[in-house]
Amino acid sequence: MQLFYNSEITPQTKQITFDKIESKHIVRVLRKQVNDTLKITNGKGYLFDVKIIIASDKKCLAEVVHFEEKPKPWNYYLHIAIAPTKNNDRIEWFLEKATEIGVDEITPIICANSERRIVKIERFEKIIQSAMKQSLKFTLPKLNESVKFNDFLKRGLDGQICIAHCEEQKKTLLQSVVKSSEKTTILIGPEGDFSSEEIKKCLAKNMTPISFGDSRLRTETAALVAVNTISFINQ
Repeated sequence: MQLFYNSEITPQTKQITFDKIESKHIVRVLRKQVNDTLKITNGKGYLFDVKIIIASDKKCLAEVVHFEEKPKPWNYYLHIAIAPTKNNDRIEWFLEKATEIGVDEITPIICANSERRIVKIERFEKIIQSAMKQSLKFTLPKLNESVKFNDFLKRGLDGQICIAHCEEQKKTLLQSVVKSSEKTTILIGPEGDFSSEEIKKCLAKNMTPISFGDSRLRTETAALVAVNTISFINQ
């Protein structure tokens, strides 16, 4: 299935006009013609069938002929708060793979030891959209603007909240902490780990310190292990 994404399409939409880039891709690359059908998701749990009525590589026009609800295939809510990695490719790899597996919300957090403090949200958004389409999912993860660690702690977080850190303290394996079908937020620190002060603040807020096992994992690896673990628990 070739899946397209358009955030504006709704069950009330009758016609949709593709922008110049997508029109060119549809007509010149995919060689679609009038009366051909395309599949579109709005990233909000809907799949639309649209029929091309004008096959122009500058302005392709289609009409909605059918739509259906496509609920997300997992019954939990997972929020990953992750410090952006110094190497941008690594965090982008995480975004792609997490979207393929299943994640609901992602927040880049800027910590005391963060080596990267500027985040290109537009670039991240495109990667998530592409991964959603590639993996044939119909719910787009919510990507938040980057936020400083202390400001993130001020937010009203609910459900199970965990922090993964490397200090020699008592920690519990993630799979022993999280229950199925619940809302979970997991904080993943930068390459230099959370600072001792940041860890103290999280523990003071009754966050659960967690471990992924004996190996010390890279930031993006730890985050993906968290996503996969939650997915496995809810199978």
